[in-house]
Amino acid sequence: MARAPIDTIDRLIVALDVPSTDEARRIVEAIGPAARFYKIGMQLVFAGGLDLIRELVAEDKKIFLDMKLLDIGNTVEKGVASIAGLGANLTTIHAYPQAMRAAVKARGNSGLALLGVTVLTSMDDHDLAESGYLQDAHALVEQRAVQARDSAMDGIVASPLEAERLRALIGDEMLLVTPGVRPSWSGADDQKRIATPRDAIRAGSDHLVVGRPVVAAGNPREAATRIVDEIAEAE
Repeated sequence: MARAPIDTIDRLIVALDVPSTDEARRIVEAIGPAARFYKIGMQLVFAGGLDLIRELVAEDKKIFLDMKLLDIGNTVEKGVASIAGLGANLTTIHAYPQAMRAAVKARGNSGLALLGVTVLTSMDDHDLAESGYLQDAHALVEQRAVQARDSAMDGIVASPLEAERLRALIGDEMLLVTPGVRPSWSGADDQKRIATPRDAIRAGSDHLVVGRPVVAAGNPREAATRIVDEIAEAE
């Protein structure tokens, strides 16, 4: 069964990687109607972000709760069930088969989409070698993408530089969510495997996670609008 089409505005996920819920609220207010999908990760969760999720869901915002779960199957299963109860739309699981199978079991028919994290976009081949992996980044991403597909996950998280090749591996039904996206007018920051919004969409990405180019902009609404316009041009 084909996936429902994604509204252009929902292809942009603004990463609220800020230290307080007050700052996050100010950013959401500043962005206004220019975006409606927000990522909340560990930093904000541990600063009251779960209550913020409930607030944003009540305001008809969409939520990507990026916790990158990895634990024994029973713990992952219970965690995913709790995340589904918050009303989040997306969440992340490290792409280890046992953890992914537990997450799929807990998701049930909740509507929560599960994303397998392949290789963090801040890591390159040298970083993986330091961590004890024998594969390079591309090979490990492909291995984990196939495992996510075979575990019935809803999508994967991967660098936009791997999007085109991964789309061929996982097919058209799975979501491809890409951090490491930087507009041409923005710096790379600490990301090592990056692409522009236009390039990422044309390579097959469904959602683009963008943080600092929006939240640190002098005018976050204008920055979000520019990115959505670039996405629209690439669709």
